[in-house]
Order: sequence, then structure tokens, then C-alpha cells
Amino acid sequence: MADRGKKPVSGDLAVNRRAWHDYSVLEKLECGIVLTGTEVKVLRSGAASLAGAYGAVLGGELYVVQMHIPVYEFGNRFNHNPLRNRKLLVHRKEVGELKLKTEAKGLTLIPLRLYLKKGRVKLEMGVCRGKALHDKREALKTKAIARDLDRWNR
Repeated sequence: MADRGKKPVSGDLAVNRRAWHDYSVLEKLECGIVLTGTEVKVLRSGAASLAGAYGAVLGGELYVVQMHIPVYEFGNRFNHNPLRNRKLLVHRKEVGELKLKTEAKGLTLIPLRLYLKKGRVKLEMGVCRGKALHDKREALKTKAIARDLDRWNR
């Protein structure tokens, strides 16, 4: 029997589709994120943007930089700054590992999607390597071939 008191999860709050095109994702990491009340209200309405955002280790802590969450329209003078650095909640050991990967191996941290999990906002970060132009073209070709094969097999 279904739970009547529980609301179904509506899915992702924001997705960075461009990240899958520009980067090859080597590893994924689920992070909690520190938000204010007005930011959560805006996120639930689906107005956030992950385009151009990246992860950075600042002062021994992990932050997401340049993630745009618009100002809450019904807020007051204590409304949030749309482009502020937001702290990510991960273990200290993971922060150290990510710092080593980004400095030594030439990798970068890119936010992939923002979603709800048990009423909490979570951010999925990807450890990524940038794609060259020929890699992007090849990925588009294989995607087109798979789409054509699927069309013919129906």
C-alpha cells in the first residue's frame, strides 16, 4: 500500500546539461549544501542555474562558486546575494582528496545537478576533465548513430 502522507519527489531542481558536453565526468560525489531560507524557496520553484559554476577548495573547505540562485521576489531587505559562494558539506578526508586531484592532475570540480533527497537539497559534483573539440564531435556522432539505430529498430 502506498504512503499517503508522503509527497512524491518531483526530480531535479537544476541540471547542468552543458557539463556533459564540455567535460568527461570521471567520478561523482554527493554533497550537502548550506543555504538560506529564501534560497530554498527559489530552488523549489526551479529557478536556479548551474551554468558556469565550479567547485573550489577555499581555506580547507569545499565551496561551489558562481552558482546563480535568483533573488526571492517576495523577500525583504535580508534577501540573499544571487552569486555568493555556497559551502558544501563533505568529509574532511574527501576535501583533501579533491584538492589533490584538482591541483595535480588537471581536473576540475563541476556541479552536475541539484536535487532533493528526503527533504534536503543535495548537489552532485563531478570530478571532470575537459574535452577537446574532436572528442565533442565524436560524442555527437555516436549519439546520432545510436538515435538512428533506435529509429530503425522500432
